[in-house]
Amino acid sequence: MTRMKPLLERNEQFARTYTPLSLGLPAAQMLVVTCLDHWVDPAIVLGLQLGDAPVIRNAGGRVTQAVIDDIAFLAFLAEQLFGRQGPADTLFEIAIVHHTQCGTGFLADPEFRRQAAEATGVPEATLEASAVADPHLTVKTDVERLLASPLLSPKVSVSGHVYDIATGHVTTTVEARYQ
Repeated sequence: MTRMKPLLERNEQFARTYTPLSLGLPAAQMLVVTCLDHWVDPAIVLGLQLGDAPVIRNAGGRVTQAVIDDIAFLAFLAEQLFGRQGPADTLFEIAIVHHTQCGTGFLADPEFRRQAAEATGVPEATLEASAVADPHLTVKTDVERLLASPLLSPKVSVSGHVYDIATGHVTTTVEARYQ
């Protein structure tokens, strides 16, 4: 038996009551950037349902060039498809959510980072930039990085938050703002 079999069985249960959503703006008018850690599920932590918000997940929930490129495309797509459905000057808010006790925090240690670089082929500088040792600091850094990008639509706001895995609470570190 594969490990996927129980998940496919759960999918069968889901599909029995599934109703497809029509194409439209995400209900929450949000896009969430967060960590890929298995205990940080934005659907559960933020109470998201299907159709509420796109979610981009990567190691640490960091704003990388790939994340910026994806956000630029999604903003373009939203503007083209739905720009007339909401206020003319806004599209959606991006919530960057980092968390406590992130596994990328190990990358702050030079020896661990060197070993990780050797094992993965990812440059040490890239690994160091992805470390989340202090999520309150890194989420501010990532909000600023995104706001500084010339690819960010002026119709998109950005906020920063930290999820505390010990308490389950999400706190706002950076209030939503535009470029």
